[in-house]
Amino acid sequence: MFIQDETPCTLYGHRLLSLYRFSTLTNQGKQIVKGNTHPPAPFSKYLIRVPLHAHGFRFCLVYVHQVFQTRDMKSFDFSLAGATLQALGSGALWWPRESTLVVSDLHLGKSERISRRGGAQLPPYDTRDTLARLETDIAATRPRQVICLGDSFDDLAAAQGLPEIERRWIARLQAGRQWMWIEGNHDPGATGFEGATLFELAAPPLVFRHIAQPGARGEISGHFHPKAGLTARGRTVTRPAFLIDSNRVILPAYGTYTGGLRVETPVLRQLMRPEALAVLTGPQPTPIPIPR
Repeated sequence: MFIQDETPCTLYGHRLLSLYRFSTLTNQGKQIVKGNTHPPAPFSKYLIRVPLHAHGFRFCLVYVHQVFQTRDMKSFDFSLAGATLQALGSGALWWPRESTLVVSDLHLGKSERISRRGGAQLPPYDTRDTLARLETDIAATRPRQVICLGDSFDDLAAAQGLPEIERRWIARLQAGRQWMWIEGNHDPGATGFEGATLFELAAPPLVFRHIAQPGARGEISGHFHPKAGLTARGRTVTRPAFLIDSNRVILPAYGTYTGGLRVETPVLRQLMRPEALAVLTGPQPTPIPIPR
Protein backbone atom coordinates (compact mmCIF):
# COMPACT_ATOMS: atom_id res chain seq x y z
CA MET A 1 0.00 0.00 0.00
CA PHE A 2 1.43 3.37 -1.03
CA ILE A 3 0.60 6.40 1.08
CA GLN A 4 1.65 9.92 0.23
CA ASP A 5 3.89 11.74 2.66
CA GLU A 6 1.68 14.19 4.51
CA THR A 7 2.45 17.47 6.20
CA PRO A 8 1.56 17.72 9.91
CA CYS A 9 -2.11 18.10 10.68
CA THR A 10 -3.37 21.53 11.74
CA LEU A 11 -6.13 22.33 14.20
CA TYR A 12 -9.51 23.47 12.90
CA GLY A 13 -11.14 24.97 15.93
CA HIS A 14 -12.10 21.97 18.04
CA ARG A 15 -11.24 19.56 15.23
CA LEU A 16 -8.03 17.60 15.76
CA LEU A 17 -8.24 15.35 12.71
CA SER A 18 -7.73 15.66 8.98
CA LEU A 19 -10.12 13.86 6.66
CA TYR A 20 -8.83 12.20 3.50
CA ARG A 21 -10.88 10.48 0.86
CA PHE A 22 -9.35 7.40 -0.70
CA SER A 23 -9.98 5.09 -3.60
CA THR A 24 -10.48 1.37 -2.99
CA LEU A 25 -7.08 -0.24 -2.50
CA THR A 26 -6.10 -3.09 -4.79
CA ASN A 27 -3.18 -5.50 -4.77
CA GLN A 28 -1.29 -2.94 -6.84
CA GLY A 29 -2.01 -0.32 -4.19
CA LYS A 30 -3.74 2.71 -5.63
CA GLN A 31 -2.50 5.99 -4.30
CA ILE A 32 -4.50 7.63 -1.54
CA VAL A 33 -5.50 11.14 -2.49
CA LYS A 34 -6.52 14.08 -0.39
CA GLY A 35 -10.22 14.96 -0.34
CA ASN A 36 -12.32 17.76 1.04
CA THR A 37 -13.27 18.15 4.70
CA HIS A 38 -17.01 18.65 4.17
CA PRO A 39 -19.49 16.03 5.47
CA PRO A 40 -19.18 12.99 3.19
CA ALA A 41 -21.96 11.27 1.31
CA PRO A 42 -23.56 8.41 3.25
CA PHE A 43 -21.63 5.15 3.31
CA SER A 44 -18.60 6.45 1.42
CA LYS A 45 -15.36 5.22 2.95
CA TYR A 46 -12.83 7.59 4.42
CA LEU A 47 -9.33 7.52 5.81
CA ILE A 48 -8.60 9.35 9.04
CA ARG A 49 -5.06 10.46 9.79
CA VAL A 50 -4.48 11.00 13.51
CA PRO A 51 -1.23 12.82 14.40
CA LEU A 52 -0.79 12.06 18.11
CA HIS A 53 2.72 12.28 19.49
CA ALA A 54 1.54 10.90 22.83
CA HIS A 55 0.75 7.55 21.25
CA GLY A 56 4.27 6.96 19.97
CA PHE A 57 3.82 7.47 16.23
CA ARG A 58 3.48 10.32 13.73
CA PHE A 59 0.02 9.39 12.63
CA CYS A 60 -2.33 6.43 12.44
CA LEU A 61 -4.58 5.37 9.56
CA VAL A 62 -8.09 4.17 10.41
CA TYR A 63 -10.90 3.18 8.05
CA VAL A 64 -14.50 4.06 8.92
CA HIS A 65 -17.73 4.43 6.97
CA GLN A 66 -18.51 8.00 7.80
CA VAL A 67 -17.17 10.74 10.01
CA PHE A 68 -18.71 14.15 10.60
CA GLN A 69 -16.14 16.76 11.52
CA THR A 70 -18.02 20.03 11.02
CA ARG A 71 -18.96 22.16 13.97
CA ASP A 72 -22.66 21.64 13.31
CA MET A 73 -22.45 17.87 13.65
CA LYS A 74 -22.29 16.20 17.04
CA SER A 75 -22.07 12.52 16.19
CA PHE A 76 -19.57 9.98 14.94
CA ASP A 77 -21.29 7.68 12.45
CA PHE A 78 -20.14 4.12 11.87
CA SER A 79 -21.39 0.66 10.95
CA LEU A 80 -21.52 -2.48 13.11
CA ALA A 81 -22.76 -5.82 11.75
CA GLY A 82 -24.55 -3.92 8.97
CA ALA A 83 -26.31 -1.51 11.36
CA THR A 84 -25.59 2.20 10.97
CA LEU A 85 -25.06 3.76 14.40
CA GLN A 86 -24.26 7.21 15.77
CA ALA A 87 -22.03 7.84 18.78
CA LEU A 88 -23.39 11.07 20.28
CA GLY A 89 -21.25 13.60 22.08
CA SER A 90 -23.31 13.06 25.23
CA GLY A 91 -22.19 9.42 25.52
CA ALA A 92 -25.47 7.98 24.20
CA LEU A 93 -25.68 5.71 21.15
CA TRP A 94 -28.38 6.30 18.51
CA TRP A 95 -29.67 3.59 16.13
CA PRO A 96 -31.73 5.57 13.61
CA ARG A 97 -33.27 2.65 11.71
CA GLU A 98 -34.79 1.22 14.88
CA SER A 99 -35.40 4.60 16.53
CA THR A 100 -33.48 3.32 19.56
CA LEU A 101 -31.46 5.35 22.04
CA VAL A 102 -28.91 3.44 24.13
CA VAL A 103 -27.21 4.60 27.33
CA SER A 104 -25.08 2.76 29.83
CA ASP A 105 -24.06 3.03 33.47
CA LEU A 106 -26.35 5.83 34.64
CA HIS A 107 -25.57 4.94 38.28
CA LEU A 108 -28.62 6.84 39.51
CA GLY A 109 -28.54 7.38 43.26
CA LYS A 110 -24.75 7.16 43.50
CA SER A 111 -24.31 10.04 45.98
CA GLU A 112 -26.98 8.53 48.25
CA ARG A 113 -25.34 5.10 48.15
CA ILE A 114 -21.91 6.54 48.99
CA SER A 115 -23.36 8.49 51.91
CA ARG A 116 -25.35 5.48 53.14
CA ARG A 117 -22.17 3.41 53.26
CA GLY A 118 -20.24 6.02 55.22
CA GLY A 119 -18.37 7.60 52.32
CA ALA A 120 -17.89 11.20 51.27
CA GLN A 121 -20.86 13.55 51.44
CA LEU A 122 -21.21 14.48 47.77
CA PRO A 123 -23.71 17.07 46.54
CA PRO A 124 -26.91 15.05 46.00
CA TYR A 125 -27.67 16.38 42.53
CA ASP A 126 -26.05 13.66 40.40
CA THR A 127 -29.30 11.85 39.54
CA ARG A 128 -31.01 15.06 38.44
CA ASP A 129 -28.02 16.05 36.31
CA THR A 130 -27.98 12.63 34.62
CA LEU A 131 -31.74 12.70 34.00
CA ALA A 132 -31.54 16.23 32.59
CA ARG A 133 -28.94 15.14 30.03
CA LEU A 134 -30.95 12.04 29.18
CA GLU A 135 -34.04 14.19 28.72
CA THR A 136 -32.09 16.38 26.28
CA ASP A 137 -31.04 13.34 24.21
CA ILE A 138 -34.60 11.97 24.22
CA ALA A 139 -35.99 15.33 23.09
CA ALA A 140 -33.42 15.48 20.27
CA THR A 141 -33.90 11.93 18.96
CA ARG A 142 -37.55 11.17 19.89
CA PRO A 143 -36.82 7.44 20.23
CA ARG A 144 -39.44 4.72 20.10
CA GLN A 145 -37.24 2.65 22.40
CA VAL A 146 -34.64 3.35 25.10
CA ILE A 147 -32.19 0.68 26.22
CA CYS A 148 -30.30 1.14 29.47
CA LEU A 149 -27.30 -1.19 29.43
CA GLY A 150 -27.06 -2.01 33.10
CA ASP A 151 -25.85 -0.31 36.28
CA SER A 152 -28.69 2.13 35.74
CA PHE A 153 -28.86 2.41 39.54
CA ASP A 154 -25.89 2.39 41.88
CA ASP A 155 -27.50 -0.45 43.78
CA LEU A 156 -31.03 -1.78 44.31
CA ALA A 157 -31.44 0.23 47.51
CA ALA A 158 -30.57 3.39 45.59
CA ALA A 159 -33.27 2.53 43.05
CA GLN A 160 -35.85 2.05 45.77
CA GLY A 161 -34.75 5.17 47.64
CA LEU A 162 -34.93 7.71 44.81
CA PRO A 163 -36.95 10.79 45.81
CA GLU A 164 -40.46 10.96 44.39
CA ILE A 165 -39.58 13.89 42.13
CA GLU A 166 -36.87 11.80 40.45
CA ARG A 167 -39.13 8.75 40.17
CA ARG A 168 -41.75 10.89 38.43
CA TRP A 169 -39.06 12.30 36.15
CA ILE A 170 -38.09 8.80 35.03
CA ALA A 171 -41.77 7.98 34.45
CA ARG A 172 -42.12 11.07 32.21
CA LEU A 173 -39.12 10.00 30.16
CA GLN A 174 -40.59 6.51 29.76
CA ALA A 175 -44.04 7.69 28.67
CA GLY A 176 -45.01 6.68 25.14
CA ARG A 177 -41.98 4.51 24.38
CA GLN A 178 -40.55 1.07 25.07
CA TRP A 179 -38.00 1.02 27.86
CA MET A 180 -35.52 -1.81 28.42
CA TRP A 181 -33.53 -2.18 31.63
CA ILE A 182 -30.56 -4.51 31.06
CA GLU A 183 -29.34 -5.98 34.35
CA GLY A 184 -25.92 -4.86 35.55
CA ASN A 185 -23.62 -5.98 38.34
CA HIS A 186 -24.86 -3.06 40.48
CA ASP A 187 -28.56 -3.63 39.81
CA PRO A 188 -29.35 -7.30 39.14
CA GLY A 189 -33.06 -8.07 39.00
CA ALA A 190 -36.14 -5.87 38.89
CA THR A 191 -35.81 -2.31 40.20
CA GLY A 192 -39.49 -1.47 40.62
CA PHE A 193 -39.68 0.87 37.63
CA GLU A 194 -41.81 0.48 34.54
CA GLY A 195 -40.26 -1.20 31.52
CA ALA A 196 -38.88 -4.65 30.78
CA THR A 197 -35.95 -6.00 32.82
CA LEU A 198 -33.70 -8.37 30.87
CA PHE A 199 -30.32 -10.02 31.31
CA GLU A 200 -29.57 -9.20 27.67
CA LEU A 201 -31.49 -8.22 24.56
CA ALA A 202 -31.08 -9.70 21.09
CA ALA A 203 -32.16 -7.28 18.34
CA PRO A 204 -30.57 -8.71 15.17
CA PRO A 205 -28.04 -7.96 13.93
CA LEU A 206 -27.11 -6.55 17.34
CA VAL A 207 -27.10 -7.88 20.89
CA PHE A 208 -27.22 -5.65 23.97
CA ARG A 209 -25.69 -6.70 27.31
CA HIS A 210 -23.94 -5.14 30.26
CA ILE A 211 -20.50 -6.78 30.07
CA ALA A 212 -18.73 -7.60 26.80
CA GLN A 213 -18.09 -11.26 26.05
CA PRO A 214 -14.90 -12.33 24.25
CA GLY A 215 -15.67 -13.62 20.76
CA ALA A 216 -19.03 -11.85 20.47
CA ARG A 217 -20.01 -10.01 17.29
CA GLY A 218 -22.48 -7.20 16.80
CA GLU A 219 -22.30 -6.56 20.54
CA ILE A 220 -23.25 -3.35 22.37
CA SER A 221 -22.19 -3.20 26.03
CA GLY A 222 -21.04 -0.92 28.84
CA HIS A 223 -19.67 -1.71 32.33
CA PHE A 224 -16.04 -0.59 31.92
CA HIS A 225 -16.57 3.21 31.87
CA PRO A 226 -13.85 3.69 29.21
CA LYS A 227 -12.05 7.01 29.00
CA ALA A 228 -9.33 8.27 26.67
CA GLY A 229 -6.91 11.18 26.51
CA LEU A 230 -5.92 13.41 23.61
CA THR A 231 -2.74 15.51 23.69
CA ALA A 232 -2.29 18.62 21.55
CA ARG A 233 -0.04 21.63 22.00
CA GLY A 234 1.23 20.35 25.31
CA ARG A 235 -2.22 19.88 26.87
CA THR A 236 -4.03 16.60 27.51
CA VAL A 237 -7.81 16.34 27.56
CA THR A 238 -9.31 13.17 29.07
CA ARG A 239 -12.96 12.31 28.43
CA PRO A 240 -15.32 9.34 28.57
CA ALA A 241 -15.06 7.45 25.30
CA PHE A 242 -16.80 4.90 23.10
CA LEU A 243 -14.65 1.92 22.08
CA ILE A 244 -15.49 0.76 18.56
CA ASP A 245 -14.22 -2.03 16.34
CA SER A 246 -15.74 -4.39 13.78
CA ASN A 247 -17.07 -6.74 16.49
CA ARG A 248 -18.41 -4.52 19.25
CA VAL A 249 -19.04 -1.16 20.82
CA ILE A 250 -18.38 -0.45 24.50
CA LEU A 251 -20.24 2.63 25.67
CA PRO A 252 -18.90 5.21 28.10
CA ALA A 253 -20.59 5.71 31.46
CA TYR A 254 -23.45 8.19 31.03
CA GLY A 255 -24.00 9.02 34.68
CA THR A 256 -22.63 11.88 36.75
CA TYR A 257 -20.02 10.93 39.40
CA THR A 258 -18.86 7.95 37.35
CA GLY A 259 -15.12 7.44 37.04
CA GLY A 260 -13.39 5.80 34.12
CA LEU A 261 -10.99 3.06 33.03
CA ARG A 262 -8.31 4.14 30.58
CA VAL A 263 -8.65 2.56 27.15
CA GLU A 264 -5.09 1.19 27.17
CA THR A 265 -5.86 -0.96 30.24
CA PRO A 266 -5.07 -4.63 29.40
CA VAL A 267 -8.67 -5.87 29.86
CA LEU A 268 -9.93 -3.39 27.26
CA ARG A 269 -7.02 -3.96 24.87
CA GLN A 270 -7.74 -7.69 24.99
CA LEU A 271 -11.42 -7.17 24.14
CA MET A 272 -10.86 -4.74 21.26
CA ARG A 273 -9.31 -5.48 17.88
CA PRO A 274 -5.99 -3.81 16.95
CA GLU A 275 -7.69 -1.29 14.65
CA ALA A 276 -10.21 -0.20 17.30
CA LEU A 277 -11.08 3.44 17.82
CA ALA A 278 -11.75 5.38 20.98
CA VAL A 279 -14.28 8.14 20.29
CA LEU A 280 -14.00 10.89 22.87
CA THR A 281 -17.29 12.40 23.97
CA GLY A 282 -17.94 16.12 24.16
CA PRO A 283 -19.15 18.96 21.89
CA GLN A 284 -17.27 17.36 18.96
CA PRO A 285 -16.96 13.54 19.20
CA THR A 286 -13.34 12.82 18.28
CA PRO A 287 -11.97 9.43 17.17
CA ILE A 288 -8.43 8.37 18.05
CA PRO A 289 -6.66 5.00 17.85
CA ILE A 290 -6.44 3.00 21.04
CA PRO A 291 -2.81 3.12 22.25
CA ARG A 292 -1.02 -0.22 22.04
